[in-house]
Order: sequence, then structure tokens, then C-alpha cells
Amino acid sequence: MIINSVIGAGIFALPAKVFALSGTYSILAFLVCAFVMMVLILVFAEVSSRFEQTGGPYLYVHKAFGSILAFVIGWLLMLTRLFSYATLINLMVLYLSFFSDSFNQPEVRVGMILLITALITYFNWIGIKNTAKVSNILTIAKLFPLLVFILVGLFFIDFENFKGGPVPSLNDFSAASLLLIFAFGGFEAGLVNSGEIVNPKKNLPFGLITAAAVIAGIYILIQVISIGTLPDLASSDKPLADAATGFMGWWGGVFITIGAVISILGTLNVQILSGSRLPFALSEEDQLPKIFGKIHPKFATPYISLLFFSGLVAFVAIFWGFMNSLAVSVISRLLLYALVCASLIKLRKNQPPSDKFFKIRYGNQMAIAGILLTIWLLSGTQAEEIIDTFIWTGAGLVIFMIHSLTKKKG
Repeated sequence: MIINSVIGAGIFALPAKVFALSGTYSILAFLVCAFVMMVLILVFAEVSSRFEQTGGPYLYVHKAFGSILAFVIGWLLMLTRLFSYATLINLMVLYLSFFSDSFNQPEVRVGMILLITALITYFNWIGIKNTAKVSNILTIAKLFPLLVFILVGLFFIDFENFKGGPVPSLNDFSAASLLLIFAFGGFEAGLVNSGEIVNPKKNLPFGLITAAAVIAGIYILIQVISIGTLPDLASSDKPLADAATGFMGWWGGVFITIGAVISILGTLNVQILSGSRLPFALSEEDQLPKIFGKIHPKFATPYISLLFFSGLVAFVAIFWGFMNSLAVSVISRLLLYALVCASLIKLRKNQPPSDKFFKIRYGNQMAIAGILLTIWLLSGTQAEEIIDTFIWTGAGLVIFMIHSLTKKKG
């Protein structure tokens, strides 16, 4: 579940972005992010195993700190999906430019964003069964082109490409590691039901370490092949397609491009599906207006919440672009991770010890390490991106406060 949750569409773009910041040291950045992910996964594993209900980070923070910070978590979850969608739909248009430069035209880009968002919204509107079928097909399809890229690319690596290059500054290395959180994020979705795992004391550590090793291994191999087969990696908008074209010819580039588009479509579908449920869930908790909880009489879908979220993602995708959206998505995710780490410390203090849930050694120290690591990663961001994230979070809190005041007066 964790491997499936983490390995997604972001890896089709990030090899070039992190290489531009840190050169061949980008391989080390992948290892650092794998370590950060391992620490956070262990913290999440203990926290999630303390709950039998499904609810994820919202539930954990609500139990530890109450309704206001729980709302912030719910809002941050929505922001990660909102800006991830914007990042990936812009990436998909970049990959489509492999077939025609017309996709680089601003009006074509906007048209594609609106068309794809409308189609995905329609499938979510008419019912989750249709969405689930599409998601299953796209999930199977997303790993295949990556595995082909690795297996074929290993035979075409030019090790001369790894020579030379300056040692990156700490700021550039931090920025590269920060970008990789986008590729490594999403593991929390695979841990929501970890309380239901048989013999968690034995099976959770094995599963977590195995998942982290597999993910890191696949990502590092992709980065090694990208560096070894694409001399102009730093300037590429679609690095895997460009690298594949170099060692498999034009049809290899077509294969990877189609794989990237399929993978991105699958992720976009999941972002709309899960993101549109968050305003609905918050309204069910009476933290947003009840209108977001309306259910379609025929299709039984939360159509107001769906329209609200879809409208937002289209707006953000058009006006924020690839890199800005990616940064806000990562910052939102890191803030969420830090709050869950803090929740572990509070829950250990408030809840009696039990043999029923998974408990990590040095849990409080691990949680503090998780918080410090997120702060270090946030040091690689630009002030403008931090401000954007806090403006969006502040907007959510304003809606929450207005709703709370209106509710009290009512």
C-alpha cells in the first residue's frame, strides 16, 4: 500500500529539477529524503495504530490538540491535493509537448487544463464506482513504463556524465531535498488503517523498511539512468521522455510519454476524488457550512464539494504553474507531517500504554527528529512560497471562524 501510495507521477519531472540544483549529488538527496521518509513513516505508523477508526491525520490531531488544529490539518490535506493537482496537470501538458510544440502555447495549456479537469469532474460526479474502475487500471499502468525505463536504460549509462561538477551549497541541497518530498510524499494514505494490521509489532517494521527500501531503490535507479543517459538533464522539462528518446529512439520517447500521461491522469483522478471529499468531511464535522455536505439525489456523490474543489484546482493550475504549485504542495505536506509528529508526543503523554498498538523505540525523540527535519526542509523554500501557503491556510481559518460565529448566533 505504501509503495503504491508513494510512487506516482512526480518522478517523471523531478530528476531534472533536483539535478539542476545539486548535480550528481542529487543521488545523495534521494537517500536523504528516503531517510526523512523512514523517520516520518515510523511516527505515522505508531500514531495510526492507536486508532481503530479510519480518519488519518485529521483524526490524530483532533484527538491530540482539538478541533481548531484538526481543521488546519483537514485544510492542509486539501491544499496538498489542490496544489499537487495543479503541479501534475501542468506537468502533463509539458509531456504532451513531446508530440507538438503547440502544447507550450498559453491558450492551449489553459484549454487542456479546463478540458481534463472537466472530464475528471464528470466521472467523479456520476459515481465513485466508475472512478474506482478507472483508478485501478491507471494504478497498474503507472509502474510499467518506469520499470521498462530502468531495465533498458541500465545498458546505456555513460559514466562520464557523473564526473565533475561543483559541490552544491547547503541551500541548494536543501531545496533539492525539499522538491523530492513531492515524490516521496503520500505514504500517509497507506498507513491510515495500520491499526488493522495483524501482529503490528512484527509486521509493521518489516513492511515499512521494505517499502522505504523499494521506493528509494526505484527512485535512485531512475535518477542514475537520467544522469547517465541525458547530458542536458538540468534543462529538460520532460527528462524521462528525453532520456528514453536518447537510448530507445523516438518510439521509446513515445512509450515513456504515454506512460507519464497515464500515470499523471491516474494521480489527477485520485486528487479530485480524495480532495473533493475533504470539504464534505469538514462540513460533516460541522467545521464548514452544511452546503458542502449536500449529496446528489441520483449519483450519491458530494456534488457541491466536488464543484467547489474542481473549480479551485482549475484556478490554481492556470495561475500558479508547475514549480510554484509544487512548492506550496510540499510546504503544506511538511506542515501536516510536523503536526502529526507533535501529536505522537501528546498522545504518548495522554493515552495509557497498551500492547494493542505498534510502538516505536525512542518515539518522542523520533517525533522531535521528524519536526526538526521538516524545519530543515522548509529552509529550502522561498519566502513567497511560504507566504502563499499561509495565505491559503489563513483563508481556510477565516471560513472556519465565520462558520463558527454564524453557528453560535444561530
